[in-house]
Amino acid sequence: MTTTPTDPADPSPGPPGAPAEATASDTTTSDTTASDTASDTTASDTAAELADTMTRAIKRIRRQTGWRLEPYGITPGQARALNTLAHAPGCELPDRAMRLSDLAERLHIAPRSATTVVDALEEAGLVERRPDPADRRAVRILLTEAGRAAVERIGQVRHEVAQEYFGEVGPDEQEVLLRVLRAAEARFLAAGPPPRTAPPGAAR
Repeated sequence: MTTTPTDPADPSPGPPGAPAEATASDTTTSDTTASDTASDTTASDTAAELADTMTRAIKRIRRQTGWRLEPYGITPGQARALNTLAHAPGCELPDRAMRLSDLAERLHIAPRSATTVVDALEEAGLVERRPDPADRRAVRILLTEAGRAAVERIGQVRHEVAQEYFGEVGPDEQEVLLRVLRAAEARFLAAGPPPRTAPPGAAR
């Protein structure tokens, strides 16, 4: 005799006081929450990977730039100082050129470290110190002719290294990347750096 399969019977209700089964609405809410959590985790992981990739890129670009500048006797730190001096308003005027204290602030280094950098640049004939006409206690830093030529070489090296690193990336993609990084930096600066707090369990 052939039997016809039947659907399994509905499960019997649980004992009195047992929690009711999840409704379709509860299941949907739970799935949505899990999906949102997964989405947040994925976004966080992507942001972390982006930060790591940027860090590696910066290190490689700086390393290549440093190697290219070695034949000219210029260190990456000196290159930063020369570029900062060259782009300061009135950089060629003794009464408007950047002061040593301003250079240290722009480079985010201690005044003593800025003095060491300027000493090396002055010894190489790339800059010269001039007393500030408005304040004889202050010193302004001027680029020499050799210093301006060095700035041009630095610019050429930076251009070459950038082209080598991003050469396989299309112009449109480069524009998108640049816009994204500028937007992220603008938002970060507008919000201000987060307060420094000790992580849980850290020694006090």
